[in-house]
Amino acid sequence: MIEVKRTREGDPLEFEIIVRVGASETRHHVTMARDTCERLTAGRHTPERCIEAAFQFLLDREPKESILRHFDVTVISHYFPEFERELPRYLSQS
Repeated sequence: MIEVKRTREGDPLEFEIIVRVGASETRHHVTMARDTCERLTAGRHTPERCIEAAFQFLLDREPKESILRHFDVTVISHYFPEFERELPRYLSQS
């Protein structure tokens, strides 16, 4: 389960994410500029949904323990160049 909580309303937006699998969990602090969210979602999804989809993408590629604890959403593309191309598919999943 991925739980996304917005912790700061400025720009960039800040989020606390808790990823639970079984009895274990990891916590992550993620930032995302408002214009990045607009670009990644074509304005069709909330910032929280964008972050949730980004974590679904990451979890398909690595265990939760390998995900950085603090990062800006734009660094995902440095590790996974296909991120922005693949994200729309994750956004369309319920």
